[in-house]
Amino acid sequence: MKDLIINTRDIARELARKYSTMTHEELDVLESILVPMKFAKGEMILREGEVCKHIYYIERGLIRQFYFKHGKQITEHLGEDHTIFMCIESLFREEPTHIQVEALEPTLVYGLPKHKLEEVAIRNVNIQMLYRKILEESLIISQVHADLVRFETAQARYKMMCKLWPQVVLRAPLVYIASYLQMTPETLSRVRAAALLE
Repeated sequence: MKDLIINTRDIARELARKYSTMTHEELDVLESILVPMKFAKGEMILREGEVCKHIYYIERGLIRQFYFKHGKQITEHLGEDHTIFMCIESLFREEPTHIQVEALEPTLVYGLPKHKLEEVAIRNVNIQMLYRKILEESLIISQVHADLVRFETAQARYKMMCKLWPQVVLRAPLVYIASYLQMTPETLSRVRAAALLE
């Protein structure tokens, strides 16, 4: 995990490129609120009962968001390099989360503290735009996942995941991919075997 911290200016630029255009002054403001955080493989980023106070940008690594249902872990989201994650209900209601977040690899994230982000967004129109675009992206990803498990066959779910998140499919343990796609590991193994034969 040594040397993982990257210049926060580069991260501010990366976020601006992805979500909004920014003046040098706005980049300064965005850079000033970024909080670098490093997590070892298997380390918890957020535990059940904690309040999510940041929007997280994964610079490098892999995370999973999960919760417990009838004593079983259910994977809700798998996030990879250069993507955003948050526990949206906890973040906006400022209430303890039921969702937990674990680093599946050594992971470097940059936190955007919600309160600071909202403060600076009031005075900086492009930061406001970045905030909106991040929330839009998060909602769309949630909707894509909901539609996948609601409407698609096991085969179609897996194919879509390979298309949308190929790195996650390559790097995440199969048991978590199966849970995310709402199928058993056995079903996922059959689906993967069939996909390889096509």
